[in-house]
Amino acid sequence: MFHFPCLPQLLTCALLGLSVGAAQAAAPAPESLQPLLATMNERLNIADLVALTKWDSGKPIQDSAREAQVIADARKLAVARKLDPNDVAELVSAQMEANKLVQYGLIAQWHAAGKAPDTPRPDLARQIRPQLDELQNRLLQQYARFVPYRTDPNCQDWLATARSGLIKDGLHGQALIRATGELCVADR
Repeated sequence: MFHFPCLPQLLTCALLGLSVGAAQAAAPAPESLQPLLATMNERLNIADLVALTKWDSGKPIQDSAREAQVIADARKLAVARKLDPNDVAELVSAQMEANKLVQYGLIAQWHAAGKAPDTPRPDLARQIRPQLDELQNRLLQQYARFVPYRTDPNCQDWLATARSGLIKDGLHGQALIRATGELCVADR
């Protein structure tokens, strides 16, 4: 019979190593993530209202001039807040792409059903856009608080966990994935 006098110590060290690794992998998400995702999700829910106005008006979902203006405004706000204007432009662009994803999906569903929901329609220019502008301001404030965590190795895991609690259906879930696509980055 073989005797390994160091085996208990090796096993103890191995178990300690595993528990330290597990503790590092299970680092909690920063407090700044949840409010940021809630604002992104709120913006996506407004996409439902935008889709209704586009359905009624027959206007196209793609509004390149409006998008260019929103991104230009976001770049200015980024400079004023000492954020990278290119990163902010990517973030805002991701929000608009996610919003359009919801709009295209809903309008396709309504075409298939032959009608849109019979719900009140707010005015796009006077009610919805000011709300989106306010959300963008809040989004950038919350993003500024999250920036230090963007390169954290746990960032994608934090996002996956936090997103799961916000998803109301498949379409909005995919859109939220798109909206958060620019949050985590590899170490620069």
